[in-house]
Amino acid sequence: MGNHQKELLDKIQSLQLEHTKAWLHYWLNYSSFHTWQFWLNIGFLIVPLVLLYFVIDRNKAFFLGFYGYSTHVWYVYIDAYGASQGYWLFPYKLIPFLPVSFALDVSFAPVSYMLIYQWVLKHKKNYYLYMALYSAFMSFIFKPIMVAAELFQLNRGASYLTLFIGYSSVALIAKWITNIFIHLKKTAGNL
Repeated sequence: MGNHQKELLDKIQSLQLEHTKAWLHYWLNYSSFHTWQFWLNIGFLIVPLVLLYFVIDRNKAFFLGFYGYSTHVWYVYIDAYGASQGYWLFPYKLIPFLPVSFALDVSFAPVSYMLIYQWVLKHKKNYYLYMALYSAFMSFIFKPIMVAAELFQLNRGASYLTLFIGYSSVALIAKWITNIFIHLKKTAGNL
């Protein structure tokens, strides 16, 4: 590693540490245990998981869990990209070191996707239609409520349409990945 590269890397690490300290300072003053926003985030984390425990179809739990994990992963990727690029911001977080909303990314969104998928399967409905409706609800109703409550900010030209594209992309990618693994399982006996 050359001297210029090492200097630049050291500078980036120093800036990253300053950034982390600034977020921790902000979190301790405005977003930790003494705020109602913190406890709302706790609710966004715990309530969906408790609900899932009671309503998940246990015969399809592994399948739905795989799908839910896929939605979680892609949701985090999209959320982290948007937050790191300054397209959106979560002023109140459970974990100050992450650029994303831990509660929404880990529990609220994946469990929502899973329960809708379970319902669609049980009632033999069109997955793409219901995920488009869910994406519209999240983008054009839920997120504007979060903006009004100052729990979420859109910046740098990002819009609710941007969010709709993100939510829809997660639904499509997770479904397609799940379908690939279902296909692999079905063809496993033929190898």
